[in-house]
Amino acid sequence: MSDEHQIQYRFVHTMKKTIITVVGKDTVGIIAKVCTYLADNQVNVEDISQTIVQGYFNMMMIVDTERSSKPFSEMVTDLDNLGDKIGVRIRCQREDIFTKMHRI
Repeated sequence: MSDEHQIQYRFVHTMKKTIITVVGKDTVGIIAKVCTYLADNQVNVEDISQTIVQGYFNMMMIVDTERSSKPFSEMVTDLDNLGDKIGVRIRCQREDIFTKMHRI
């Protein structure tokens, strides 16, 4: 394996990806508040998709928590509490668990 491929392999395999879903009645600032929390905790948003259907907000994010010093369980609790505060449901799941649960 070339040095470049080794670097790419290590980079991809050291990231800690997490799936975050946010669902609820649409209000101003949902994305801003969730992303502010993530940025404050050194979590990088790698992919994001959001839709609003008849006033209901739905967002799915793939994030990398590798640089965050916050334990995963604490982040889950914090985001759950943030969701309660802003009137949405926020759920976090590690990518490997998410993938295994949604395998057909």
